[in-house]
Amino acid sequence: MRASSAAPTLLIVDDEPANLQVLKHLLAPEYRVRAANSGANALRAARVEAPDLVLLDVMMPDMDGYAVLKQLRAEDATRDVPVVFLTALADAGDEEFGLSLGAADYIAKPIKPAVLLARVRTQLQAKQGRDWLRDQNAALEAEVKRRIAENDLTQLVSIRALAHLAETRDPETGNHILRTQNYVRTLALRLRGHGRFAAFLSERNIDLLTRSAPLHDIGKVGIPDAILQKPGKLTPEEWAIMKTHTKLGSDAIERAEQDVAQPLAFLTLAKEIARWHHEKWDGSGYPDGLAGEAIPISARLMALADVFDAMISPRVYKPPMPFEQAREHIAAERGRHFDPDVVDAFLAAYDDFHAIATRYRDAGLTA
Repeated sequence: MRASSAAPTLLIVDDEPANLQVLKHLLAPEYRVRAANSGANALRAARVEAPDLVLLDVMMPDMDGYAVLKQLRAEDATRDVPVVFLTALADAGDEEFGLSLGAADYIAKPIKPAVLLARVRTQLQAKQGRDWLRDQNAALEAEVKRRIAENDLTQLVSIRALAHLAETRDPETGNHILRTQNYVRTLALRLRGHGRFAAFLSERNIDLLTRSAPLHDIGKVGIPDAILQKPGKLTPEEWAIMKTHTKLGSDAIERAEQDVAQPLAFLTLAKEIARWHHEKWDGSGYPDGLAGEAIPISARLMALADVFDAMISPRVYKPPMPFEQAREHIAAERGRHFDPDVVDAFLAAYDDFHAIATRYRDAGLTA
């Protein structure tokens, strides 16, 4: 009686037809048996369909069993297939050499049927266990990746929702958060190889900066509509209230940080950006009058991105500024409002800024 097609597949390899016939007779009742009479034929058969187990003679002409095993181990499809040597070689050194190459077992000829069947069964059970463990690990890795992707998406959606909450208080900003987010990423990518920025602008921090940027104006939810949407110039008192949006935003993020068990890097950067994106390189900004390197890199990048976008966008209190004029203004503020190297990165990437602004254009945005 032959084994069913669902039975494990064995590849038996021997240059002696009589030996192949004996092995087939012993194994066929329980397993699907395929035979090869040379090393080259064995490799061809294994490439067509990887077996569950190989029973391999050592002493064969042209390509011996050791060479076949090395080739099986070198190919992805057969790397993990267990190989059992069948050989008349009785020297312990031969067995040690075969095992050192990766053989799973070593059975001496003449074959004892009970021993052969027991060893085959043991190797197949071990392979089944390894395959199950591999599949479980693969499933676990896939689930971990799915959960990470789901968490990332949840985080991104939450950030965008909070940013849009601020946007509803200041409806003319439109796609401002998308444009500034992309401006910040563009600057970070330009500066990641710069000596002053390279240590901070790792791939991970660039990703975190991009995620955090939309929260820069979250504090505007705490500013009264009469001030936030006033069409004319703000009074000194109103301007003092408007400037509090930076601290309101950073304080809100800090309170959110206190609700989690461990610090989240993107919240740390979001807090920096919210609080200090209106600081100026020369120290004349707000809310804390920071200057130069005391301003976090995250806030320095956001400062330029925010100002450029504000200039080219229409507001209730002003018309949009032409792109080239905004570019000239940014260049003129090099070393005063903005970090000189950040301005240089902006000028080098100006075409990218123009493309981003065009892609996420709002009605009324300047050309």
